[in-house]
Amino acid sequence: MSSENGVPGWTVHRGGDRYQGGDPAAGIRTRHSFSFGPHYDPDNLRFGALLAVNEERLAPGAGFAEHPHSHTEIVTWVAEGTLAHRDSAGHTTEVRPGDLQHLSAASGVRHEEREGAGDRELVFVQMWLAPREPGGDPAYTVVRSLPAPVARYELPAAGAVLHVHRPAAPGTEVPLPAAPFVYVHVVRGTLRLGAGTELGPGDAVRARGGAPALTALGPAEVLVWEMAG
Repeated sequence: MSSENGVPGWTVHRGGDRYQGGDPAAGIRTRHSFSFGPHYDPDNLRFGALLAVNEERLAPGAGFAEHPHSHTEIVTWVAEGTLAHRDSAGHTTEVRPGDLQHLSAASGVRHEEREGAGDRELVFVQMWLAPREPGGDPAYTVVRSLPAPVARYELPAAGAVLHVHRPAAPGTEVPLPAAPFVYVHVVRGTLRLGAGTELGPGDAVRARGGAPALTALGPAEVLVWEMAG
């Protein structure tokens, strides 16, 4: 992982420096932002409430077989293709670009996720957050067609808010909140952070107490987590 900064309190993390995981032979390619599975990094376990930010690429028909989760808030943003979801609480859905999926694993739930269209690659970002209180009953939500250019999804269980920015024109500003923890993930497009640091797809910013605003250099898609301390 690399970082660069000119202001105390924030760092840039390049997508190309992420740990590459998944199972390429099975059509699954993953890039992990934090310590995950067999990749253990004691200095990179979490940031604020965030435990994982995984970029997933699934070939047509590929997917993750049914597996368990507990005590985790799982938020998924689909960038391309169709995500087919099924869980042990009886939910069977398809999630497409512009939709937001939230699975609250609570005391325990099992689910599977697969490429659902069968004819194109599925690309999505899955983010895991630690709940403030463990236990409870599992819950599942899909928010269809979040409004553009800016949408907001509150996650009180983790003390967090997700801001989805989809600027369409060069020069559009993406303000970053002055929160105890702010995490930025660029899904697509190119943006400039502050006076000159450029960010591209897969790049991230981790900030404590705020950071310079982002400026879109063209059409872009950016996920911004605002998290309490």
